[in-house]
Amino acid sequence: MQEILWAPWRLQYIEKPSVPGGTGDIFLDLPAAGDDKKNLILYRGTTGFVMMNAFPYTNGHLLIAPFRQVAEIDGLNEAELCEINMLLAKCVRWVRAAYNPDGFNVGVNMGSAAGAGIPVHIHWHVVPRWAGDTNFMTSVGEVRVMPQTLEDSYARLAEVIARDV
Repeated sequence: MQEILWAPWRLQYIEKPSVPGGTGDIFLDLPAAGDDKKNLILYRGTTGFVMMNAFPYTNGHLLIAPFRQVAEIDGLNEAELCEINMLLAKCVRWVRAAYNPDGFNVGVNMGSAAGAGIPVHIHWHVVPRWAGDTNFMTSVGEVRVMPQTLEDSYARLAEVIARDV
């Protein structure tokens, strides 16, 4: 008998809704919407910001993006490059304080061929990892088991950031 593992929250990702009246670029639309908690934006800098991934690989999976729509790293100006790297270091510190992971994956996918889901707007992924965190659910079942809701994860990270900033 085949078992079914229901994951209704994935429909939102599959359908990829856009912000009404938006550009279709979440890295432009969500900061412009002004509701940071609803849009999972944790921190705003001068040229870039940090938000949670709404469809994370693990709890604490963060995204860093410039406010300006730029497709590739060589299109960023010096101020953006500097701030993004500062935000990257802060994200590692914040996630470490909130979740105490054993390591991190940090990466950028530039262009559709590289796996960029939003190829017109460069962004960094900061993914906390724990020894033994890959199990059959992810490897075989193509399902991720998240031990904490996005709302609880947001609250935990926001508290750490508030103490650090």
